[in-house]
Amino acid sequence: MISSDTTPLLQHESPASSSKKHFGVTIDQLCALVDDNHNPKLLTELGGMMGICQALKVDPTVGLAPDESFDPHYGIHNNDQQYHFSERKEAFGYNEVPSVPEQTILSLIWTAYNDQTLIMLSIASLVSLVVGIWEDHSINHPEDEPKVGWVDGVAIIVAVAVVVITNAINDYEKNKQFRKLTAKKEDRPVKVLRGGISQQIQVCQVVVGDVLFLEPGDMVTVDCIYIEGHNLRCDESTATGESCHVKKNAIDDCIILSGSKILQGVAKVVVIAVGENSFYGRAMALLRDAQTEHTPLQHKLNVLADQIAKFGFAAAGLMFGVLLVKLLVLSILQDHWLSTRELLTELVGIVIQAITVIVVAVPEGLPMAVTLALAFATTEMLKDNNLVRHLSACETMGNATAVCSDKTGTLTENRMTVVSAALAELHFTNRVEFGAWRYNVHPVALELAVEGIALNSTAFEGKEDGDFVGSTTESAMLEFIKRLGYSYQEIRASSKIMGVYPFSSEAKSMTTVIQMRECNVVSSTRNEYRVYTKGAAETIVQLCSHYIDARGKIRPLSEETRVQYQLLVNQYAQRSLRTLALAYRDVNKKTYQGFHTDDPPLEDLVLLGIVGIQDPLRQGVIESVQTFQRAGVFIRMITGDNIETAKAIAKESGILTSGGIAMTGPEFRALSIDDQFRIIPRLQVLARSSPIDKTLVVTRLQQLDEVVAIVGDGCNDGPALKLANVGFAMGVTGTEVAKEASDIILMDDNFNSILQALKWGRAVNDGVRKFLTFQLTVNIAAVVLSFVSATASETSESILSAVQLLWVNMIMDTFAALALATEPLSDELVKRKPLCKRSGLINWRMTRMILGQATFQIAINLLLMYHGPAIFGLDNSLSEDRKVLRTMVFNVFVFMQVFNELNCRRIDDQLNILRGIAHDYLFLAIQAFVIVGQILIIQYGGLAFKTVPLSMDQWICTVAIGSLSIPAGILIRLLPPDIMPWLWNHSNHDEEFKHTVSYARLRWESAMDYAFELVREKKKSRAVDDAAAAYGFITSDSHYTL
Repeated sequence: MISSDTTPLLQHESPASSSKKHFGVTIDQLCALVDDNHNPKLLTELGGMMGICQALKVDPTVGLAPDESFDPHYGIHNNDQQYHFSERKEAFGYNEVPSVPEQTILSLIWTAYNDQTLIMLSIASLVSLVVGIWEDHSINHPEDEPKVGWVDGVAIIVAVAVVVITNAINDYEKNKQFRKLTAKKEDRPVKVLRGGISQQIQVCQVVVGDVLFLEPGDMVTVDCIYIEGHNLRCDESTATGESCHVKKNAIDDCIILSGSKILQGVAKVVVIAVGENSFYGRAMALLRDAQTEHTPLQHKLNVLADQIAKFGFAAAGLMFGVLLVKLLVLSILQDHWLSTRELLTELVGIVIQAITVIVVAVPEGLPMAVTLALAFATTEMLKDNNLVRHLSACETMGNATAVCSDKTGTLTENRMTVVSAALAELHFTNRVEFGAWRYNVHPVALELAVEGIALNSTAFEGKEDGDFVGSTTESAMLEFIKRLGYSYQEIRASSKIMGVYPFSSEAKSMTTVIQMRECNVVSSTRNEYRVYTKGAAETIVQLCSHYIDARGKIRPLSEETRVQYQLLVNQYAQRSLRTLALAYRDVNKKTYQGFHTDDPPLEDLVLLGIVGIQDPLRQGVIESVQTFQRAGVFIRMITGDNIETAKAIAKESGILTSGGIAMTGPEFRALSIDDQFRIIPRLQVLARSSPIDKTLVVTRLQQLDEVVAIVGDGCNDGPALKLANVGFAMGVTGTEVAKEASDIILMDDNFNSILQALKWGRAVNDGVRKFLTFQLTVNIAAVVLSFVSATASETSESILSAVQLLWVNMIMDTFAALALATEPLSDELVKRKPLCKRSGLINWRMTRMILGQATFQIAINLLLMYHGPAIFGLDNSLSEDRKVLRTMVFNVFVFMQVFNELNCRRIDDQLNILRGIAHDYLFLAIQAFVIVGQILIIQYGGLAFKTVPLSMDQWICTVAIGSLSIPAGILIRLLPPDIMPWLWNHSNHDEEFKHTVSYARLRWESAMDYAFELVREKKKSRAVDDAAAAYGFITSDSHYTL
């Protein structure tokens, strides 16, 4: 045990005394080690790596036990064991970084109320309440009239409270959805050693003392100390700011900081700090108050909302000025000056009307609509196995014009099986031949291949269900040797690995060096060390100088034999099989000592054989590709596989079409920039591609003004994922680095999920546009109607009262946002082309509908206001009839919004506005709620809303007039753009993106090439016939005889 007085301590909020009580080291000591990881003295004082392991009560060879009295000589083989580690968690904490505290309903209510216009309206309503009470109790108040002067003030206060509480509840539900999404986003599996067994657990279950396995592409979320490994290099830029790659080992630099990315090599490490005590956790704690992410669409809507608010303030200011001047002019003309109480009452009424106009005109619902749409979409996308990391990606995906997809696991099932193999010049092509092959193949070649597969791999058999954990390719190979009757665990346990060169996309191979022992396979070139390699077949075959023949003898690899193996690789590839070559090489100690630590020794290899791995096409991929193509999205396959395999899968899935180009990454990279721009519109398959090729393709497409989505899985795919407009990382086979660089994680690695992301992206954009169309219509109609009716009436009173307008405001803000921005998906979303980047928020169709509906609603309501008595048979001189008329106008106005909301379900020129409404349960529920609310307001809200109950005939009449919004919408949709040419300009029309080369053009070019080829063949045939006739040959059906 190391005494604390000899170790420099840093003050951290942690239960140091608790950790010292149960373990030989405290959190403070471990944090000090992390904070000063280049101080060898501090590490020595703690006893080095082994001293820390002893203090943490962990044996690095077997990992943690289920309890602290575990005997390391016996493993844990009971799958039902539970690992709680309560003392360890109490001493060193949980692996959870505290998130931003959840906002309570009360805090959200305060946030919703913290709006200038609502505060102004509240103040004005309080003044109205005071004045009303004053009037009710003044000596001038008639005794036969009820004292209801307080009603207006109280009604407005209650209405404001309802608006605020509704918005707060809405925000609470939205935040709850985002918190669930964040929790899902931070959950990831890690490989640990516990009880002597390798297994996968969730990262939140990791505790101090756990032994972890690190591989290329891993994101380290805990602080660790290096135990053993091979050629480990880390990117610590996110932790330290240093961009250089750091090499880790047990001597020079053994501390691995949380937040680091594993770029190269493998290692076994011990966890020394987790959660808020880790380097990353303490840094994240400082960012808890970071501002919320805003998407481009939210920024656009905020700008638009500000512009509309200016219109509202201008209208309210003008209304206030006009009514004030009108009051003054009437007083002068009538030579009747109001008393102080009457003047105050009039002024308060004018102020309330003006502020209410501002409340209605300011579109608070616009930012809320996109937030609701994104919250709804991201939650639903998670059900479709799309985990959205960046909200902006959701809306950007809606206008994607190109998708660059990987092959393995995305287009295919990632369920790999070895179905063909050739070892020592003997091969099988199906399961029937496998039984005879395994007994006839030369035993030395077979055992060398089995040993190479077992040792040159990082996959292992899972603890729970027996499935292999790790790379699916390696899992298929381990399953293959299991079918052959070998145990990879026994081979690994009896062998000594000296070095590992993990798979890299550049070398297209993985290499392992072992020290020879008596138990290892004996070959004719047996030496002190052996190199095992597996990788891309065409690459490894070129690196081999010898091969093993059918008799198990090592022979020089002649060009003729090399060509035969290459032909075999092509045969496998044409069957859509993934091909791997297995090779080895025995070396002496001197040669081994000359191996470079970074570059694998791939010279003078002995070829063992070729393996063909089947990975079937996913169900539904063909249909998804066709849907993408109909939606105007160009699909490209970018894969590291063999060109023939890639072409076979691309043709099967429909990605490679007639006229399309398939080539390798090096070939494309070698082209000039002009040729790249000429080729890329027709490029559909890029095989044997590296991460550099992916980045190059994305760059070239973006330079053609395309919106590019790309799928990546490797740690080197980070730059391409970051560069693309939308980066998809594979959730199952993808590395943590790829996931961190991505915008959306495919939880099932499924290509069909990308199509769902496209649909949701378009649904978000459409939902916001629908809401925008609806809200701007209500804004214009309500503001103009309030202004005209107030300035034109004798009493300077708007036809719509302040409380009525607040109810309308709730309908058009919160309820409309919920109804229109959260509609379910439909197939019509992918029956149109993507829009150009320069397309605006409001297109000419939306403008036409907004202006048309607003004009219609204003005209109808003004008509009713002035000619209603004649239409409805009312007497305008009677107070009760005037109240009935105002109530009917209010009812007509509200039901115009109810029916216009149906209109706004479509923002194109299609007339079927009820399409899919039977499945839009939220829309139907909200519409029902608004209708019921309106009925209650009319029939029972008299004092507060200044309404009177209507008769059945009056209800039928007002609802019928309100329903005229639907035929009006039909007529507006039928208006051609030529009627209003001033609406048609570059700023407000949707321009569909046009690919440089479309699928139709590719088919046309292919057909023309075929036709020209037929013409050329015909001309060539005629020329031969003419030549034959000239020299006296007799021709018959283009076959010539003397």
